Amino acid sequence: MFRPKLPDIPALPTTTVAPQQTQAPATSAGRPVTPYVGVGAGAVAAVVVVGVVLTALLAAVAVSAVSVAIAAVVLRSLVSSAHKR
Repeated sequence: MFRPKLPDIPALPTTTVAPQQTQAPATSAGRPVTPYVGVGAGAVAAVVVVGVVLTALLAAVAVSAVSVAIAAVVLRSLVSSAHKR
């Protein structure tokens, strides 16, 4: 009575795979591809290095901010306890 009725699972459609056609390689316009690969790899490496450096700087700023905040809380408690005496 209180059991939910689950919908029937629809059948998955079948697809036919067409045979792949091979193409002849395109002729080059006389420009080598190798320099472009080197520039792309160098650009990727530069972006990765810049990302790592910026992440390290952000982590250093965060650690410094936390340590300054803790020092401020400790100094505040020391000053307030000195005034109470």
